[in-house]
Amino acid sequence: MFRAFLFVQTMSDAIKHECGISLIRLLKPLEYYKEKYGTAFYGVNKMYLMMEKQHNRGQDGAGFASIKLDMQPGERYMSRVRSCQQQPIQDIFKQINDRINAAIADAPQLWDDVARQKKEIPYIGELLLGHVRYGTFGKNSIESVHPFLRQNNWMHRNLIVAGNFNMTNVDELFGNLIELGQHPKEMADTITVMEKIGHFLDDAVAKIYKQIKKEGFNKREASPIIAERLNVAKVLRKAAKNWDGGYAMGGLLGHGDAFLLRDPAGIRPSYYYKDDEIVVVASERPVIQTVFNVAYEEVKELDPGKAIIIKKNGKVSFEEILSPTERKACSFERIYFSRGSDKEIYKERKMLGKLVFPEILRAIDNDIENAVFSYIPNTAETSFLGMVREAQNYLNRKKEDQILALGPKITKEELHRILDVRPRIEKVAIKDAKLRTFITQDNSRDDLVAHVYDISYGSVKPEDNLVIIDDSIVRGTTLKKSILRMLDRLNPKKIVVVSSAPQIRYPDCYGIDMAKLEDFVAFKAALALHKERGTEKDIEKIYNKCLGQVKSKDKDVINYVKEFYAPFTAIEISKKIGEILSPPDIGAEVEIIYQTIENLHMACPHNLGDWYFTGNYPTPGGNKVVNRAFINFFEGKNQRAY
Repeated sequence: MFRAFLFVQTMSDAIKHECGISLIRLLKPLEYYKEKYGTAFYGVNKMYLMMEKQHNRGQDGAGFASIKLDMQPGERYMSRVRSCQQQPIQDIFKQINDRINAAIADAPQLWDDVARQKKEIPYIGELLLGHVRYGTFGKNSIESVHPFLRQNNWMHRNLIVAGNFNMTNVDELFGNLIELGQHPKEMADTITVMEKIGHFLDDAVAKIYKQIKKEGFNKREASPIIAERLNVAKVLRKAAKNWDGGYAMGGLLGHGDAFLLRDPAGIRPSYYYKDDEIVVVASERPVIQTVFNVAYEEVKELDPGKAIIIKKNGKVSFEEILSPTERKACSFERIYFSRGSDKEIYKERKMLGKLVFPEILRAIDNDIENAVFSYIPNTAETSFLGMVREAQNYLNRKKEDQILALGPKITKEELHRILDVRPRIEKVAIKDAKLRTFITQDNSRDDLVAHVYDISYGSVKPEDNLVIIDDSIVRGTTLKKSILRMLDRLNPKKIVVVSSAPQIRYPDCYGIDMAKLEDFVAFKAALALHKERGTEKDIEKIYNKCLGQVKSKDKDVINYVKEFYAPFTAIEISKKIGEILSPPDIGAEVEIIYQTIENLHMACPHNLGDWYFTGNYPTPGGNKVVNRAFINFFEGKNQRAY
């Protein structure tokens, strides 16, 4: 019998998170860390913390790889461990810990002998790469978990790759590999990217060896010279020449070089910190701040199109691999994915809540006294704080006007009556974290989902407007099937559901699991409006335009799906979304409010990547994907567009 595991994350359906990457290079001998920090496992311990701190970015799988420097032939210098268990990070480090404990149990003297630890215990090395994965599609199997390994008997040709990325032109990259004479085992972006880097790495090593041979060195003498002369930036420039996508790509070379490359539009985030002991790169700034106890200003953002390259000798350089394009850093990082503990992100999320407040005020007819403010899920708490602060500011202005109007004749009772009015804040919904259940039939699912949250009875009065803020409303399925019904049991006059993000209208092909147009409630609303107004023929015209783009060159591709939304205002679409998501048996009036694009840019001025809201894709491949998605919708194909 088929059984599905119920796992409800947010008020609306959860958007799958980004992958997270961590790279550590220890710049001192392992003995140094043993002396200063009490353990030669310092790097491994820090990697565990970094991966756990980025667990919000990935749950499907995790992987860890390490390289030991200056090992002798026959000694193991590379290790890798991966897991797709329910708690993959814990599983990985349990395996590592078990190996360490077993080795020390067999030879207790290892505990104080760092040289032997490095030689005999796997995973202990100077170069470490970690990855947490939230797969955007495909099976959750161990074969899909990063880091990926490309092995060779030549130390310099061993390549370990992990990244936070999606490529839009995998078919083109796959074809390029075939033209190079390769036979890739599958058409997946990770495989094609790794093999592309691997090809040019092989080519570079071969050319250097050819030159060294002319200089009179034998093969054994050649190895350290190759390590010294290998130009990692040049390899990456050749490999990344035709990449189209958003990426933060990390790699280790067997002899000890390392790199992390960021896409030229800065779509995917990358931050680094370095001192005389360590170089660290990660997907999030506060992860580095917390794990290494360093100030905000000491953690730098890697520039778009650049790679941080760490040579085997410890030299760090920043090389431009691809010319930077217009910066389009992902705004969803700020709204949802990244931890809110980042100083800038915390301010931005509060600003998102503040800026949407005027629309909330309109929706409740300025009746603050009969309004209850709350939020679902917990990730929306920061924008909720911004919303409530603005409500307080509004009331303060109102109180000032009332007091000044009454003048010196105001009584003590009147003064207290005015001052006692405050925004009413309630925790109206509490997630029951213990509730996990197996479902045997689809028709029982809705009732079970509805009970994942408990409500605070008595927190809302019949004359109240209930205002609930969320990070985003994407599909709206859970909102319709359970949350609105649950909130309606509190008997409010009106339920106002607020999204701190604008309407999601277009697929994201750079890492987030938003692939099908028909999944978006904004798309469903626009489709319903087309049908109401009798403009279905326009939909077919858009389809034909998209078909005409299939064989166009990437630079010539236009996003024709914008025309699908063009006849309607954002307010009209929001109103229709409210109608679609309102269960027929609900007692309260329901209104849906979305953030505006203008306010999003005002709140997040340095992260203007907004293609899922506006359709303005930062790479040609994005336009190709959205047109393909519309073709799939029109032809009734339930498949991904990338």
